[in-house]
Amino acid sequence: MHPSLSVILFTTASGAGYGLLALLGVLAPFGILPADRLFGLVALALALGAITAGLVSSAFHLGQRQRAWRAFSQWRSSWLSREGVAAVATYLPAGLFGIGWVFLGVVLKAAGLLSAFGAIGTVFCTAMIYRSLKPIPRWHNKWVVPNYLALALMSGTLWLMAVLPIFGARPELYGLAPVVIVLAALLKLAYWRSIDGAPATSTAGSATGLGALGTVRLFEAPHTSENYLLKEMGFKIARKHAAKLRRIAVGLGFGLPFLLSLVPFVVSGWPAIAAAFVAAALGTVGVFVERWLFFAEAQHTVTLYYGRSAV
Repeated sequence: MHPSLSVILFTTASGAGYGLLALLGVLAPFGILPADRLFGLVALALALGAITAGLVSSAFHLGQRQRAWRAFSQWRSSWLSREGVAAVATYLPAGLFGIGWVFLGVVLKAAGLLSAFGAIGTVFCTAMIYRSLKPIPRWHNKWVVPNYLALALMSGTLWLMAVLPIFGARPELYGLAPVVIVLAALLKLAYWRSIDGAPATSTAGSATGLGALGTVRLFEAPHTSENYLLKEMGFKIARKHAAKLRRIAVGLGFGLPFLLSLVPFVVSGWPAIAAAFVAAALGTVGVFVERWLFFAEAQHTVTLYYGRSAV
């Protein structure tokens, strides 16, 4: 599939924002996070800012932006529509959560938990957009939803750890980042192992219904020039480039952030703060590369009609 920059930015930014919002909504009401108003302002501004930036960037992927409102009307059958409804609905409890915490000095438990529920639900809907697409075997995969949830949690945790040291958080909270990073890395590796070892689900013979007659191959290309389907669904990436990008994603997204997340256990003060910020930045870049690969490595069954032998 053609990696769309707007969608990659959307899933990367909004995933981090929703992951951070979910953590704030669950941890703050129970006194696990600092009740400081300034901390609430910074953390919620970071979360909602990332969410909003992601949602705005997703609009650039639409062909007719003036019709974007119609996406909300198909929530009964469309995961894309459910994602939009969940994203907008989450702003209400998140706004109440922020007003209570920042302006009134009260951490509203109900608003926080509803914000966390909305954040998790939105990421789940985003993942299901891809998980539900049977024509793309590498997306119609059981590891897609856990990966989206884990990467959102990891991104949110890294940014939470980048803010926490400034406000004197509990030392035991620093152990959250290494655990979440390892979990996300294991799920990502499991996904890659799954798609690398999965047998082809469709061939040119099964797609045309002529497989019983013998080996089916393309006699002549259906188009003399590139068309929309080839541009959007016929993207190809060399195996050596994919392997290199996977190593980059693992190094930037998981390896280096994991090592940097251990710094607060060794030193404190500004070195720990700087390490946490670098870990969050590198983790975000790593997730961006991973998300690019998620699209680039996907193969649509329509390419069987354009010369590909199996998908």
